[in-house]
Amino acid sequence: MKILLVDDHALFREGMHHIVSQLDEQVDILDAGNFLDALNIAENNPDLDLVLLDLKMPGSEGMASVNLFHSRYPGVPIVVISGTDRRGDIESVIQSGAVGFVSKASSSKDMLQALRTVLGGGIYLPPQLLQQALSGVEEARRDGRSWRINKSGLTARQMEVLQHLARGMSNKDIALAVGLAEGTVKVHVAAIFQALRVNNRNEASRAALDMCLVADEAGNL
Repeated sequence: MKILLVDDHALFREGMHHIVSQLDEQVDILDAGNFLDALNIAENNPDLDLVLLDLKMPGSEGMASVNLFHSRYPGVPIVVISGTDRRGDIESVIQSGAVGFVSKASSSKDMLQALRTVLGGGIYLPPQLLQQALSGVEEARRDGRSWRINKSGLTARQMEVLQHLARGMSNKDIALAVGLAEGTVKVHVAAIFQALRVNNRNEASRAALDMCLVADEAGNL
């Protein structure tokens, strides 16, 4: 496992080394103290499994830098680790291509949970944002509809996303199908994982079938 840790504070990087080393018996941790160095390291290490990226540091332009890194290395999952936890910043990070957001105020236990979720193919967002996604309050305010939550804890919109997810569609394809931004679909997918208590898309599909939330290949619920 090879992980790139990008932060301009050496003390924070040292602390993250201790946390990240608990992910596996053999973890190769690469360091960068600025965004330009991070790009160079990624260029020379095509086998990166994960990048942990601070938003505010030398050479970084915040969300634009997240988008740039994702565009250059789309196969490398990005988890943003930041001192801010504003909802707008979190949503912008996901819109820019990250698959996780962790506050620097998080405990080491929460940090490890976030990294394991992402390495397992999932999406990690702060619990407070997922709770808002599950409630459907913001969505109802935007489109004027009241999305009723079913017994699974999913709103009607999340159920719609789940139907497409169970068919093997990517977030991008789901976004086109349901008329949402890809970043918004990512938030819904993360909420689905939390509600169904699963860690990846395959587990979500199986759980949805078991709970009769989606039809099987024969069209049976």
